[in-house]
Amino acid sequence: MHLNPYGEDAVNLAADLANRSPADAGELAERCRAAGLVLERPVTPEDVDRVRAALRGWEKVVDATDERERAGLVNRMLAEAAAYPRLTDHAGDGWHLHYRDDDQPIGSVLLSLISVGTALHLVGRGMHRLRRCAVAECATIFADTSRTGRQRYCSQRCANRDAVRRHRASRAAG
Repeated sequence: MHLNPYGEDAVNLAADLANRSPADAGELAERCRAAGLVLERPVTPEDVDRVRAALRGWEKVVDATDERERAGLVNRMLAEAAAYPRLTDHAGDGWHLHYRDDDQPIGSVLLSLISVGTALHLVGRGMHRLRRCAVAECATIFADTSRTGRQRYCSQRCANRDAVRRHRASRAAG
């Protein structure tokens, strides 16, 4: 996965993993490969535990109520996860940046990807562009990558459902 910048790909992977936690090491490996990650070593149950812990911390970033709180939480994740940036051609498919040490287990790799990617996404697109769906009964997390930065729903289905609900409420009131 070429993440130059890390931003969008990494936060979308984080949202996918947070919205549907991997059941086991095999599923985590499969979903990482599907996202374009090159796995340099086997995925272990310890990696799944590490990823789940990282995602619990990341969900606090998603649910933060103001920019300073969100920035502080991301900074803590970065301090835990990131290393000096380095150039790598580990998969033989072109030089790119990694913000982590080489030869790390996938749990540590994902913590680094998620923290650096989230930081780049928020400063590049806006501190408000990571959230949960606006539909009350939907807790799905998404990264707002829309042109306008005003995305409120995780999907068109939720947007339509909310529009129908508002329409029915206005007809009932009128």
